[in-house]
Amino acid sequence: MKTMVEQDKQFLEMVVKSIVANPDDVMVDRTIDERGVLLTLKTNPADMGYVIGRKGQTAQSIRTLLKIIGAKNNSRVNLKIYDPEGSNRRETHSETHESREEVDTSALEDLKI
Repeated sequence: MKTMVEQDKQFLEMVVKSIVANPDDVMVDRTIDERGVLLTLKTNPADMGYVIGRKGQTAQSIRTLLKIIGAKNNSRVNLKIYDPEGSNRRETHSETHESREEVDTSALEDLKI
């Protein structure tokens, strides 16, 4: 019966380990409270982009699959992705923003002629 109860945790570990570059760093903590099951996912900071995906699509897909597993076992399953301080998601966003400003400035200079 223990394997049926922790099926959600095993599923999450299997999916995340198959998409990250450092599968040995994947850790899942499972807690149960009045709201249901909470799975907290911790990965290597370099793998956060793989887990979250573009615009959060990968994380949302994993959450959807976990809800299906929870419904099968008559429980509510939520996923919390632990965001370590070393993740580089914010740096990528600022680089994209800077390159947009350069394009806009050059377009304005062309209009002044």
